[in-house]
Amino acid sequence: MRRAIDDRLALPVLLLLAAALRLPNLATRGTWDADQGHDMLVLRALVHDGALPLLGPPTSIGDVHHGAWYYYLLSPAAALSGGDAPLAVVAAIALAGIAAVGVVWWLARSVGGPLAGLVAGLAMAVSAAAVDESTFIWNPNLIALSSAVALAAAWRAWSGADERWWLVAAIATAITMQCHVLGVALLPIVGVPFLLDARRRRLHGVAAGIVVVFLVAYLPLVLNEATTGMSETRAALAYLAGGRAGTDVAIPIRAGIVGLRVVAWPLTGLITDGFVAGSVALLAIIGIVVWRRRASRSEGERRLVTWFGLGLLWTVGFLAVAAPSLAAVVRGLPNDHYHAFADPIVFVLAGLGIAALAREVRVPVGPVVAGVAIVALVGWNLVHLPPTVHPDGGYPAAERAAKRVDAALTAAGIGERQVVLLQSLPDFKSTEAMAYPLARLGRAYHGRVPKSVAPGSVADPVSSPLTYGGLVLLCDELFRDAIGAACGGAAEQSVAPDPGGGGWGPLLDRFETAPGRWVSVYRAATAASG
Repeated sequence: MRRAIDDRLALPVLLLLAAALRLPNLATRGTWDADQGHDMLVLRALVHDGALPLLGPPTSIGDVHHGAWYYYLLSPAAALSGGDAPLAVVAAIALAGIAAVGVVWWLARSVGGPLAGLVAGLAMAVSAAAVDESTFIWNPNLIALSSAVALAAAWRAWSGADERWWLVAAIATAITMQCHVLGVALLPIVGVPFLLDARRRRLHGVAAGIVVVFLVAYLPLVLNEATTGMSETRAALAYLAGGRAGTDVAIPIRAGIVGLRVVAWPLTGLITDGFVAGSVALLAIIGIVVWRRRASRSEGERRLVTWFGLGLLWTVGFLAVAAPSLAAVVRGLPNDHYHAFADPIVFVLAGLGIAALAREVRVPVGPVVAGVAIVALVGWNLVHLPPTVHPDGGYPAAERAAKRVDAALTAAGIGERQVVLLQSLPDFKSTEAMAYPLARLGRAYHGRVPKSVAPGSVADPVSSPLTYGGLVLLCDELFRDAIGAACGGAAEQSVAPDPGGGGWGPLLDRFETAPGRWVSVYRAATAASG
């Protein structure tokens, strides 16, 4: 009876722990930069103006985009404030991260028993990487839940339950693929068990339903291709034809780095912050797969471990070829989102292995080693949790910066209706981190982004400084080498030489809105009072 009570308490305790590590200080914990500004601008246009996007956020590979359903899924949260409260959207992402803990708990428990579920859920609840993914706006941050649901539903169906669970797995897989283009790697991981199941029982109706699910998921993309002359297809072909970062690293070496990153990220974080810990995690997961596949007395556990082990091998091989940039880690930028769909696999395997140690290895060695593993895993992640205030200050810092920009423009007689040009150094970085808070203040702007303009931008008449009331120039010191000069004066001279060169009038204000991120405000030389 005691064991049953403890098991019933496991899920609520895990969910409360996950919430306690994700929800406090949610407004300031997540980064605010170009990606977050872009997403909120699109959501604001969707819920405020009814502008339905057919493409999702831009990817890092040329002009290709993620799926539009990412925005549709977040639109109810954005609608609560008309798109004017990033906190509401972050809260929805945080709740998804908390829910993912429950799904991982269920999956591990259904295969390895209560202790396996408790350990897997605990590992995800305290994971510094999973906490970080739950606290800022970014398209891969919904994948933890969607992938966990896809795997759990697939396992439920494959184990002989109602065949309609395959429809749940298909919906969740489609969401993963919409939230990140490389989420397509999850498709064969879920699809192969479906084909195996289809060999032993008739699944024609379910198969038809799955086709409908994916048709609905990719309908926005089809509409975009039909109305833009196949823009995404042409962009993808151009990317494949061009050079890709990381291809100079041999595939075996790439595979080794990718494998380490895939397994280490959910358990110990970025490999550059804990290479030894990550290597231990990798060896442990490999050992668990080999051991449980050979020694488990449960046919279900052997089957799931084999499935997940092969799924990780496929993930590593696929990403080593499809995402060669994973051969390098760029500090200061979000990392390891390419393989977020594999995080639930790693957590479940960790839970199964540690539970088996405690259950099957002789006393006291097994329980002691299992206890040490749990303490080490929890302790490492609690020490490495993200800070309560992100180094860039999050959205509150961006909002303060926008208000300061607005005050400088107003003091110079530049009214809200006069179009302000937003420009970035380097020019391949978007200006949307500033565009969104300025849009909330009612400022008319023309925000330059690579090969496009920020959502909500006023049309650019003739691309001349003389057509604007002012210039807001953003400079990111992280890209100093690409810019060729330091932010805070020297770099800005290349765009707006002081005083009054290049069509821009005097410098109205210059300040550092976050470490290494500078904002300079200029008045156009011919700007009239507004």
